[in-house]
Amino acid sequence: MISLQKPIKIAAAIALLGVSATFHSAQAADFEDFARVINVTPQVEQINVPRQDCRTEYETTQRYPVREREPERERSAGGAIIGGIAGGLLGSQVGGGNGKIAAAAVGALTGAIVGDRVDNNGNNNNYNNNYNSQPSYESRPVRQCRNIDHWETRTTGYAVTYEYHNRTYTSVMPYDPGSRLRLHVQLTPRP
Repeated sequence: MISLQKPIKIAAAIALLGVSATFHSAQAADFEDFARVINVTPQVEQINVPRQDCRTEYETTQRYPVREREPERERSAGGAIIGGIAGGLLGSQVGGGNGKIAAAAVGALTGAIVGDRVDNNGNNNNYNNNYNSQPSYESRPVRQCRNIDHWETRTTGYAVTYEYHNRTYTSVMPYDPGSRLRLHVQLTPRP
């Protein structure tokens, strides 16, 4: 009788070798290696970053004072009355006959005007008479700004040319790798 155990053991050993060979080939197809870097070229772009240029200048202005209007007040009639009486009396002392009457009338009128001015300080227009008409000069700071173009060169990446197994490749990378480039190699069979 032929023992079935021997062929089963042999088949199991072959199957185990096949699984381990498949597992070993899967690991060998995915590994890390190094390539020699041939050239690195920075990829740059010009970016405008405008900035403000500001300075302070002083501006001189000329100002004229404004006349202030005094508050309205009631005018007094007492000065005009007293002035008119005094002027009439003085005018009646001059001349004779009808000239005396005319002189008295002119004296009363002149006395009334002078009496009114004296009583009301000669202020007929209600403006402050302490007005200084000289201009004053005032200097004030004025800030002036303008935008100036400011161009900056920024590196956006590096075009890396490298050689691996006598073939040349180029990739854009975010950094300069130096003289050697670490590669992740993955081999897959062609269908």
